[in-house]
Amino acid sequence: MVRIHPSILSADFVNLERDLERIASADGVHLDVMDAHFVPNLTFGLPMVQRIAEVTSLPIDVHLMIDDPDTWALQYAIDGVDSVTFHAEATRDAVALARELRARGARAAIALKPGTAVDDVLEHLREFDMVLVMTVEPGFGGQSFMPEMMPKLQELRGRADELGIELALQVDGGITADTLPIAAAAGADVFVAGSAVYGHADPAERTHALRLAAAPQPGSLDR
Repeated sequence: MVRIHPSILSADFVNLERDLERIASADGVHLDVMDAHFVPNLTFGLPMVQRIAEVTSLPIDVHLMIDDPDTWALQYAIDGVDSVTFHAEATRDAVALARELRARGARAAIALKPGTAVDDVLEHLREFDMVLVMTVEPGFGGQSFMPEMMPKLQELRGRADELGIELALQVDGGITADTLPIAAAAGADVFVAGSAVYGHADPAERTHALRLAAAPQPGSLDR
């Protein structure tokens, strides 16, 4: 099932509740938590996530781009948060953290920067509900999609199919109606889009257009 998760990084923070309402037809809302250490940008933290959870009925997809998620990630497993994603490059024990998140009722997800191989994640794939393959360098919106990340998606999807497990594969970075079908053909089924949604007058219409773009295209890659 295709899921579209607009990123509020491209929303109007002064009118955030309004902009959340404008994506009510989406499948979730993506919250990028950045600490200006793991990535060279600073966004917001737990108080903002808690407040958003109070004003939206959308499932919340938290993406932690922070140092030491082993210490901080569990705080984000709150009511209204569907999944918590932490980075493979930042954690000391990805499996232990994933198990703790699941124990607290959140879906556990692990993210990979473009330069990070999938090997360690493949070895422990049953421990995760979702893998996020970054299709840009994390930290800033508006970057160009990196098609060279598609083999990662294919490898992850192939391994999940071999194991017979349900695994969400998310892509984040440069997702548009043109690039989304490329990622979908490689195995992705959850798509984070910022400017492709909020950069238009009607975010709901753009969300619908992105969902339609995920339909199989002639000549697409076999999964």
